[in-house]
This record gives sequence, C-alpha cells and structure tokens, in this order.
Amino acid sequence: MKILEDIIQTLERDVSIRHISRGPLWTAVVSRRCGLASALHEGSCETAKGKAMLPPEPYERMAAHELAALSLSDEIPEASLGMAAINSLINFDESECDDVNAADVIERAGRGGNVSIIGHFPFVDDLRPAVKNLWVIEKRPRPGDFGEDESARYLPASDVIAISSTTLINHTLESILEQCPAASMKILLGPTTPLSTVLFEYGIDIISGSLVTDTSLVLENVRRGVSFAEMKKSGGIRFASLVRDRQRYRQLMS
Repeated sequence: MKILEDIIQTLERDVSIRHISRGPLWTAVVSRRCGLASALHEGSCETAKGKAMLPPEPYERMAAHELAALSLSDEIPEASLGMAAINSLINFDESECDDVNAADVIERAGRGGNVSIIGHFPFVDDLRPAVKNLWVIEKRPRPGDFGEDESARYLPASDVIAISSTTLINHTLESILEQCPAASMKILLGPTTPLSTVLFEYGIDIISGSLVTDTSLVLENVRRGVSFAEMKKSGGIRFASLVRDRQRYRQLMS
C-alpha cells in the first residue's frame, strides 16, 4: 500500500469534512471538493437491499486527511470512504489536465498488439477488432474473461495495460504493476482514480479520472444509485486526465 501512503503524504491537512454520502454504487466525500470512489461491496459490512451501509458518524467528525487514511483499511467500505476523501483533497492544476478518451488511447496504442484490461469496462468489445489479443482480467469473470489468478500469464506479455482504479480500494494495484513490463503503456482509469502525479512514480503513464462539476447533483445521484454513465450525461461530472509524456501522447493521437 506504499502508493496510497505516498499519495496521502501529499494531501492538505486539517481540512474539514462537509458531507459524506454513500449509495449502492458510489461513495462521495465533500471537503475541498466532492470526491468519488466506487462503493465495492466486499468485506464485512451490513447490507440492505444490496447496498453497503456505513453510517457517516463518526467519520464526519474526522479531518479529511484522517478519513483519507482509511483507504489503507482492509474493510472495503472504509477503504472506499478513504479513496473518496483522497479525491476530495487532491490539489492539482486543472490546466495540466488533458481531455483523454481512454478507449481511444488503448485502441491506438494497442493496435495489432496485446492488450490487458483489469476490470470489465463497457468499451472492451469495441477494442477486439483493433488488437491482436485482448485479455480482460476480472475478480468476478464474465464469459470470455480471465480470473485474477491468470494475470501473471497475460500481463507480462502485454503492450498496453488498462487498470481499473478500484484496485486501489482492494489494494491489488501494486501487485498488478509488478507484473507489467516496463515498456508497456499503463493506464489507470475510472471515477475512483486519484489525479495525483505520485502515480507517475510507480510507472503509470496516463491517470484518467473525473472531476465533479455539480456537487449537489452528484450527491443526489449517489443516493439514487445512478450509474457513472448516467451521472456524466446529467452534466455533473467531466473526465480529467494527467499524462506523463505529453509528446508521446500527442504523437500517438495525431
């Protein structure tokens, strides 16, 4: 969990938590801004109609950086809260963000080569015609996917590797990165993704996350269990990405 520890060290301290909201799909924490994280339903937590339930008390009495430290917890609901708190605190220059379509990048960088995707994203089937091999690795495999125990077979042979940022919540990201070739393009993506340049130090080439632009709307959607795609359509969220090597990225996309 060294990645998370290093990210936490960069966060502003003594910022108050203004609001916490948990829904069936997302966790939201509002401090400096509204931060989101996937509400993975694993580990020990009470459930009601499939929802992971974690009362805001006593978490709202913490400073935001204290809540962010819960990202290190082995309890998934707490780790989700911690990731949302991290995303509510991260300070970055929005002018340094690029408008990146991760699916387009993966298709171009992986054309004719081997691509591994950790997590079953909606765009995976669209990629298949462009690449030689597409290996989707999932904790809960669907038909055609591969189990996480097969990552050691496919990741070392991959030219492009796209990794769901939920791997920060279940603390598998570091073990995944250890299996990735140094020369491969590595993309961390999803709404849980922290827009922290610390990730560049661990070999991530593109950090593709999201920014909440309408906090009230997003909090309501979190409570209602609205999907990320629907939240984006409503206008309360926009994509934002940081690219380690902008020249390489521009050449790829030109």
